[in-house]
Amino acid sequence: MAIEGVLKEDGAVFHGSSGAFLEEALDRIASLWREDRLVVYLGPDLYPEPPGYPVTEGALAAVLAERVSVPGRLRGKVHEIAQYIESHKHRKTLLALAEEIFRPGTPPAPVHRILKEHPLGLVVDAWYGSASSEFLVEPGGIQISGVSRAEYRDRWYRLDRRTEEGWVPVEEASPSDRVLYRPLGTRIPGTELLLSDADFVEVLTEIDIQTPIPKWVQEHRTGRHYLFLGCRFDNQTSRIFARQIMKRSARNHFAVMAGTQTGKERIFFEREEVTVLPVSLNEVFLPELLARLRKG
Repeated sequence: MAIEGVLKEDGAVFHGSSGAFLEEALDRIASLWREDRLVVYLGPDLYPEPPGYPVTEGALAAVLAERVSVPGRLRGKVHEIAQYIESHKHRKTLLALAEEIFRPGTPPAPVHRILKEHPLGLVVDAWYGSASSEFLVEPGGIQISGVSRAEYRDRWYRLDRRTEEGWVPVEEASPSDRVLYRPLGTRIPGTELLLSDADFVEVLTEIDIQTPIPKWVQEHRTGRHYLFLGCRFDNQTSRIFARQIMKRSARNHFAVMAGTQTGKERIFFEREEVTVLPVSLNEVFLPELLARLRKG
């Protein structure tokens, strides 16, 4: 597949096309990774084969509607369906459904294995699966996860440190900690998610002034570049979250996306200075990246 574009590095501009451009981009990404100047931002579509849970908002909406009868006018609208379940069946029912749908024990994706072998200071996971929490946070590591204001009126996120025995709540992380940030919440150590309309209204009201973004994340992202893997930005909420999480970071970022971009995705990538590599994540990009990381 031909690749054409411009790759920028600290003011320098690299022009390239096809394989040469991909090679330059991979070299640059591997260099940033080794220097811990990169933040990997994971979306739902990380597996070579379906992982056994929904990897799009539309698929999640359909699964929820299969389990609870909802009005037809809500079809395909995941946050509205979640709000209906929360309002008519109780929030505990909604969280129990999420627990069932995103069951524990999903094997790590290839990118999780690479992150395990070559860890970074910050990884963002913007979906509801459990593999990142199970596999990436080692004893001593920190997970910061968004929480619903329906359950926590005095905070926007919680911090937990993993220990040999389990998880322990903590008040803050140190600059030297390795952090997994889950802005939509977590299912480990307990299921606390942002899923309903009300959850997102609360967060989106404040996110432009950064209140829901953890202070540790705000400090760590300075001077770093983002690499988006398994992500789509074809809805406004996903674009807002990414834009605010990467705010005030370095310029020039990367995304691996083999599918056709929507018009709004193209605008998003252009405005946020994201270089898109239109190749397969698991068949092309990750094997090439891993080879470079191991070569050092």
